[in-house]
Amino acid sequence: MRSAPLQRHWRAMLYVNAAVMLGVFLYKLNLQPYVPYIHLLVDYHFGFIKRALIGAVVALFTDKVSVWLVYAIGGCVWLITAGLFIRLFHKTFGFSDESLPLFVFTAGSPFFLKNFIFALGHFDIYGALAAIILLLVPARSLAIVWLATVLSALLILIHHIHLLMYVPTMTAIVVLRYYLTQGATRLNVAVGVAALLGLGALFLAAQFLGTMPIPHDEFVRYLQSKMADPSRTALLQFAYIWYQPLSKELQDTWARMPSNLLGVPVYALLLWLHAPLWRFFAATVRALADTWHQRIVLAAIGVISLAYLVMFAMVFDYSRWLSSWVVCMILLLHAVKTLPAIKVVPLIPNEDRKSARLGWIVTALPRVGIIRPF
Repeated sequence: MRSAPLQRHWRAMLYVNAAVMLGVFLYKLNLQPYVPYIHLLVDYHFGFIKRALIGAVVALFTDKVSVWLVYAIGGCVWLITAGLFIRLFHKTFGFSDESLPLFVFTAGSPFFLKNFIFALGHFDIYGALAAIILLLVPARSLAIVWLATVLSALLILIHHIHLLMYVPTMTAIVVLRYYLTQGATRLNVAVGVAALLGLGALFLAAQFLGTMPIPHDEFVRYLQSKMADPSRTALLQFAYIWYQPLSKELQDTWARMPSNLLGVPVYALLLWLHAPLWRFFAATVRALADTWHQRIVLAAIGVISLAYLVMFAMVFDYSRWLSSWVVCMILLLHAVKTLPAIKVVPLIPNEDRKSARLGWIVTALPRVGIIRPF
């Protein structure tokens, strides 16, 4: 009898989350989409250039790019990602009163869908979408390795930092869902290694060979010629990032490090608010039937986290990076659930008052941010 009111609380959190997401979207419409808009303008007009795939696709359909396309394309990608994640959650955990708390701490997390709305138009969500696709498709043949390779290559062409941001998680998903369940052979291992080497070569090409071959002023004029409203030149103020070498990015990041580190306590608090989710994740790993599988999962978490540490040292958008790390952990949890277990791990209890209080806080938080907390 005492749990019924708390079950109503968890259901209420879903409605509040939907309202918060709508509010974040309306707020986002009032912000200037500086970098996301430039991504729609840059294409392969001057040859192979990093961060140009999305703009090249847009150029196939229109010569003049309107600002509203940032929200139209970003909104469609968000809706697809949200819909596929809901499908993935249903496939893994089902939908019932018992699974509602876990759904609140994942889909309702300020690190996940709400933050993707705030970062609408940025490229992070494409990695999450690709990883969700790999969790939904069958994993009984080498086809999933080829699919993961193609998706990873597309992500690197969208932005080469995806090699650190989502490719490690996608690799872990393939290892857990395919290699650990179907077994390793000379053929599939050779294909996997070749795919990783090819993706590494593509990353190096994008990083070091995909530089803009024309002067900055000429580049800006070209972008302006593609704008539906060329008078809005303020939207092009970040065009310099296509000319910024890695050394300059490192210099800027470390120059901002003292102020960015002030946000660490806030990030730690946000992660602590998800304590029920982390406890469930840890229990799921401990329940795996094979000790070797447990070690592989822990190694995957380590590799993914190490990739993010490298990102933290290179680019200062810390709120985005931490948010994507949490998304990677959420998606990795779904991959872990595909492995054999010695027992059924209880979901986050919906009658636990402490979890409910944390759930309400997580629900009320609208986002984590892009560079600094909130």
